[in-house]
Amino acid sequence: MKIGCVKEIKNNEFRVGLTPDNVKAYVAAGHHVYMQAGAGIGSGFQDTEYVEAGASLLDNAADVWKLVDMMIKVKEPLPEEYAFFHDGLILYTYLHLAADREQMDALLAGKVKAVAYETIQEKDRSLPCLAPMSQIAGRLSIQEGAKYLEKRFGGEGILLAGVPGTPKANVVILGGGTVGMNACKIAVGMGANVTILDISLKRLEELDNMFGAHIQTLVSNDSNVERVLKNADLVIGSVLIPGGATPKLFKRKYLPEMKPGAVFVDVAIDQGGCGESSHVTTHDDPVYTEEGVVHYCVGNMPGAVPRTSTIALTNATLKYGLEIAAKGLEQAAAENPAIRAGINTYLGRLVNANVARAHGLPCEEI
Repeated sequence: MKIGCVKEIKNNEFRVGLTPDNVKAYVAAGHHVYMQAGAGIGSGFQDTEYVEAGASLLDNAADVWKLVDMMIKVKEPLPEEYAFFHDGLILYTYLHLAADREQMDALLAGKVKAVAYETIQEKDRSLPCLAPMSQIAGRLSIQEGAKYLEKRFGGEGILLAGVPGTPKANVVILGGGTVGMNACKIAVGMGANVTILDISLKRLEELDNMFGAHIQTLVSNDSNVERVLKNADLVIGSVLIPGGATPKLFKRKYLPEMKPGAVFVDVAIDQGGCGESSHVTTHDDPVYTEEGVVHYCVGNMPGAVPRTSTIALTNATLKYGLEIAAKGLEQAAAENPAIRAGINTYLGRLVNANVARAHGLPCEEI
């Protein structure tokens, strides 16, 4: 199979879909890999490394798109890339279609076989290609939240850990999945007071066993969310429905009750966000303030640490990519339910139930 990888064009997106080691694995399996020149520089990978691994370099992204059977990316294609879609192209990347009707329509019109990293799901319900970015985003959320709590960024001017004789910051985490657990780990490590909410009692029990007396666990409902937000200094939104639109747990009516200068980091913004007051921001202009609360809603948070993110992501995606390349998407999906779950659009059909539900459309069978 002809495999392609182009430079990401999303704002401040420095990750890349393939590392030189990945290229070597595809070439060893008998495939041809075409890289756009400069695609890996943002993650610290030079063109010479890709050539030594067996890739062919092409100067223009358009040439790569036209040539390949499967395009491997990191982020969803942007409108200027829609013209490169062609019948039967396999697109293997993050898509987040529940929050992006325009992209979904373009994939359907282009009859693209679109496989989303975020909906590949194993039998144990784990999301192996989403997990590494969720780990990074969860840890980054505390790092970024701590920064924007500084007065010069509009925050209330509080240090997460405090010092002897001063109060620690109150961190509230909405959702106890991979993002929430990793945010909790960093917040506890920094010495903050941490409260984490989830709808699953089983998950709360697991978190309680992990962190013990260092955290407070609460069942996620409107009353508990509203109560804890009143005293929160930093709120992390880490709610996830695989492939689907995110429920709005952080309601606009809560904002006037919160501390002036409190910070809300909406990690779920890729899927539409879990805050009613959330809208996508970029690394160039990451925050805005509404009702005195600083909102950080960057849509590609892990892009801030591209070297770590690229290696972590491709460690997870390579396995499935090699299987698709070896067998073709149809056979790979028939034999591996995880890959089947990753298919969002197929030759003009919308085939992911959560995405279809988010847009009020029927879900078709392949």
